[in-house]
Amino acid sequence: MRRRTVLAALPLGLLASCAAQDGTSVELARQPVRLVFFRDDSVALDPGAMSVVQDAAAVAARYPGAPVRVLGYIAPDPNHAPTIALARARAEHVASELARLGVARERIQVQGRGTAPFADVPVESRRVEIHIGAA
Repeated sequence: MRRRTVLAALPLGLLASCAAQDGTSVELARQPVRLVFFRDDSVALDPGAMSVVQDAAAVAARYPGAPVRVLGYIAPDPNHAPTIALARARAEHVASELARLGVARERIQVQGRGTAPFADVPVESRRVEIHIGAA
């Protein structure tokens, strides 16, 4: 008789587990993209940028199974050909800071994306986006 009780409780446990995962998925879907801005031709993180990276690391710690995507962008420069190397260097620098703050490096996916799609605003174009939970 005891065995039936355990087996009868099993589906409820599985349902509770699924509900928890769905709740986590909803919470992750609501996470905003965190933006880190850079000065022209720089990979340096000022105090405001470091604050954003620290916030992202704290959120990533709450969701240890979620991937973290770090995408680097550059502003177009009419005098030079766009280079993906600077975009990648910015993303790598942010990823290194995230790892230093405790995010497992194997969770972090880094991409240099090149010129930002809205190139009319150079400051906003010189950025790194941190996506938590996005595949």
